[in-house]
Amino acid sequence: MKIIIFGGSGAIGRACAWDLAKCPEVEKIGLVGRRREALTRIQNWVGSPKIEVHVADILDRREAQKLMRAYDVGIISVPDRKTSYSLMHSAAEIGFSVVDNLEEFHRRPDAYETEGLEVPGGMSLNDYGDWIDAKAKETGATILDGMGFAPGLSNITVGEGIRKLDRAEKAVARVGGIPSKEAAQRHPLRYMITWAFEHVLREYMVRLNIIKNGKVTEVPALIDRERFRFNRFGQDEELECAVTPGMPSFIFTRPGLQEFAEKTIRWPGHWEGVDALKEIGFLDLEPVEFQGTRIVPRQFLLHLIRPKLLPREGETDVCVMWNTVTGLKNGRPTRIDYYMWDVADRQYGLSSMARVTGFPQAIGAFFLGKGLIKEKGIVAPEDAIYGEVYSQFMAELEKRNIRILEEMTEVK
Repeated sequence: MKIIIFGGSGAIGRACAWDLAKCPEVEKIGLVGRRREALTRIQNWVGSPKIEVHVADILDRREAQKLMRAYDVGIISVPDRKTSYSLMHSAAEIGFSVVDNLEEFHRRPDAYETEGLEVPGGMSLNDYGDWIDAKAKETGATILDGMGFAPGLSNITVGEGIRKLDRAEKAVARVGGIPSKEAAQRHPLRYMITWAFEHVLREYMVRLNIIKNGKVTEVPALIDRERFRFNRFGQDEELECAVTPGMPSFIFTRPGLQEFAEKTIRWPGHWEGVDALKEIGFLDLEPVEFQGTRIVPRQFLLHLIRPKLLPREGETDVCVMWNTVTGLKNGRPTRIDYYMWDVADRQYGLSSMARVTGFPQAIGAFFLGKGLIKEKGIVAPEDAIYGEVYSQFMAELEKRNIRILEEMTEVK
């Protein structure tokens, strides 16, 4: 099996490469990016003869498709919508199956802050999503969409909970990457960068859809805040979460729910800091005049704050998940909870975010290459990983020391 990774020099791409290099059935791994030095550094770090480096402009469709044709399956691990959609377009045209981890459901693109997304002339955003889906089905490609942590593990577990109930009524996914408790004390906002921070701030500012009272409803990000205690896996921590656009596929794939939302988990105090930045205007994108120069507040904030949010020597992260599905089982009110508390791998220098995003993406690509996922077109994780494939997927996570606890409780 030959697997190519677009965005192979990033933290998630390198985790995918590291994981796949250990698989006997994977004979070749392509790393694609713009800078040879960065790609070679990952190649040397993984230390596998399976890896081949490709320096390419992946926005050039002919160049991207030439690379795709030399491999069996692709992984898209890029941080912006423009590049993600361009690669999906390229893959769908030639019938090449890929796994993408962007926090977006490409069948129904987000309407706000499009990050340079280029829509073909005469199409709306939704038209373009439907076109990619239809083209992939026509050419026989599977686009496993939103396959990582959140979306990804969150979708798969919530989807499993819904299947286990006779009737699911409400679902909420609480997920987030946070610094270790010690590291959080040393950074502004009690936060540390484990993912493209520009994209994080975008998710704090956009409007998004949730399901409320059985209807799809557009709401601003960061509403419905919730404080809770996480007390599984030997932990006992107080955390907070707020609504964000992390699992948009459920609006499209599970419209029968009465309530649905995804919430991002942070340490207490984070959201108050974000509120202050929003109120001041630091997260705005509209340029303002400053001493004869027009500046974009959010870009200026990123310039100032990014160095203060980067991990310091020895600092690690944690990824937390607590998802709840409620409904009826055998005529009785029932809830199913899924818990995860994952820590960084200090031995191999892999952050928890890289583990829980990159490893599921690598497993998904391997499953595609093995023909375990049969669906064609744009397929959300909850519609691709189920039944026996779900059992195999969870077994693969266990091998990587990613543990997810399922608890079913009858509600009194």
